[in-house]
Amino acid sequence: MARILSIDYGRKRTGLAVTDPLQLIAGGLATVSTSELFDWLKAYIAREPVERIVIGEPRQPNGEPSENLARVQQFVNRWRKAMPNIPIDYFDERFTSVLAHKVMIDSGIGKKARQNKGLVDEISATIILEDYLRSKKLF
Repeated sequence: MARILSIDYGRKRTGLAVTDPLQLIAGGLATVSTSELFDWLKAYIAREPVERIVIGEPRQPNGEPSENLARVQQFVNRWRKAMPNIPIDYFDERFTSVLAHKVMIDSGIGKKARQNKGLVDEISATIILEDYLRSKKLF
């Protein structure tokens, strides 16, 4: 089996997470400058088999689109044109940043380390991927 990769897409930075080859466990992968994301993903996929990409769909708590959704959609459209053999799916990312901060606190990460926005993005991508995997196992 190939891996599933998730993306927490941001204006400046993007958090990434990936499953193991059996698609059982999600783990943080990296935080990448968003301007370098497309090329970084292509290079990663050249090294590791990836079956699917899951990208966080940014919405406000009431379900309305957030301001970042347009940027995410542009990236998804570009990906689908350039790499049609690797599907990319949206998955609700509401509250992942809040959950990422909670995970950091609960795991004992110090206050200074919790200010590392790149780490928050990577943990958020991991939460998106865990939730995606959980949703697929229910059906």
